Amino acid sequence: MWRAQHTLSQFCRLIVPDLPGFGDSPVDPNVTIESMADAVADLLGKLQIQEPIILGGCSMGGYVTMAFAQKFPERLKGLLLIDTRPEPDDDAARANRNKMIDSVSSLTATNVVEAMIPKALGSSTLANKPEVVEDYRRQGSAQHVPAIIAAQRAMRDRIDSQQLLNKISVPTLVIVGEEDAITPPDVVGRMAERIAGSEFVVIPKAGHLPNLEQPEAFNAAVEKFVRSVR
Repeated sequence: MWRAQHTLSQFCRLIVPDLPGFGDSPVDPNVTIESMADAVADLLGKLQIQEPIILGGCSMGGYVTMAFAQKFPERLKGLLLIDTRPEPDDDAARANRNKMIDSVSSLTATNVVEAMIPKALGSSTLANKPEVVEDYRRQGSAQHVPAIIAAQRAMRDRIDSQQLLNKISVPTLVIVGEEDAITPPDVVGRMAERIAGSEFVVIPKAGHLPNLEQPEAFNAAVEKFVRSVR
């Protein structure tokens, strides 16, 4: 999902991990958001990276980023939080995840993705960028159903990260798509307000995945941020 960000490697080392169960990483049915953060830390160890890093994540990746920030604050020199939120699921959200978990067992990944397309992608993308819609469909359809179930459970049971926000002391960029229906700009903006000195950027004509939907605007914001942190 970060293929359109490859140009960022022109000015920094870019590491794009597969979270457990996705890409080529094996499925862990008991995975948690915290164990995903541990997996990122383990990867850094295997790559022999000792210096502090800028860590970023979108949606579920944002949950992992916040969990990493709580567990390994000394390993950070910057944070990038994209279309995510610090609050745990409320009762309605937990019920929706349970419904998806129950239904996914008898569906294919393609079925899941088709249901997510109107939520994950912005109206501008749906109307004007069929190639992005197809790319999202292709990527999502390639995932494993057990991984989708495990990830839904991990997100459903994630910890509350709200207490982290006023403890963040590294430069932080918060990004949200203007048309995000899952984590709307007002919700993400309130998170940014609670992080001292953070920068808040709204990407026009993008939904929940601005790095896919508007890569040029997204990359420009990230490049400016990374260069300022370096």
